[in-house]
Amino acid sequence: MAEHFAKIAVLGRPQDPRVTEPITTLVGHLNNAGREVFAADELTIDLPVTRVPESGLAARVELMIAVGGDGTMLYAAHLAMGENVPLLGINRGRLGFLADVTPDEMLASVDKVLAGDYACDSRLLLEARLEVKGGGKGDDKRDKPIIGTALNDVVLQRRETGRMVDFETLVDGDYVNTHSGDGLIVATPTGSTAYSLSCGGPIIEPQLDAVALVPVAPHTLSDRPIVIPASQRIDVRLLARDDTKAEITVDGHPLGEIRPDDRLTIRAAPHRMTLIHPPGYNYYGILRSKLYWGRDSRNRAGPPRAS
Repeated sequence: MAEHFAKIAVLGRPQDPRVTEPITTLVGHLNNAGREVFAADELTIDLPVTRVPESGLAARVELMIAVGGDGTMLYAAHLAMGENVPLLGINRGRLGFLADVTPDEMLASVDKVLAGDYACDSRLLLEARLEVKGGGKGDDKRDKPIIGTALNDVVLQRRETGRMVDFETLVDGDYVNTHSGDGLIVATPTGSTAYSLSCGGPIIEPQLDAVALVPVAPHTLSDRPIVIPASQRIDVRLLARDDTKAEITVDGHPLGEIRPDDRLTIRAAPHRMTLIHPPGYNYYGILRSKLYWGRDSRNRAGPPRAS
């Protein structure tokens, strides 16, 4: 069988003690398999690898393997996005919807991937564009749009205040609603099991080209999540209110502050993210495992009775 992926990058959080041992084992295994292994200069684990700056890592490799939780997967995904490099995740986190290979299966799964026995999973990405009306004022020189790309979600959230924010949403130019609350999540199918899920959003099967708009702590109970086609453009405008302060985050990282009269535009990105899964991957199996579906709660041990 033909060999695949001659140049491979490994990534992880060195401050996590659960990551050092599997990364060390993985790198030795890949070297023994005849692969050239790369790591970012910022990965402070002593490894027999080729070191390159983090910003240039994806351009040097054909596959990235992230060891950790979904946060590490998102970090790796943002490095890989611009180069269309596929990503494989080894789960050393807690919930782990993205990193689906367990440590016990790591070497066997990697061997199958190296032999070409794997599945590719193409994931929708979102492009967020924050435009400032009239440019910045004073020291804020934001005269150019700020653009970010999200695998999980784009979030408008209140900041530095206990007050709600008021904002309105439009889809393809059509007015949808005026919202009051803590903010709004615009989630991909990948992100539907992240922050969106904790705010009552729907789980979206990853192969659907759809986006969920999920209000965060809405002031009215009638303000409910909706799902729209990913082909439609979303515009979000912050409304003027005393002491209004809000910011935009992309996959948890700040994109910038949004003010009344600024405009946030969210649409499907022109490129997608490719995830690699070993044989036997099943999305519904992941959901059952992580969300405890299909288990009889009556069989779980309850709290001890008082004596």
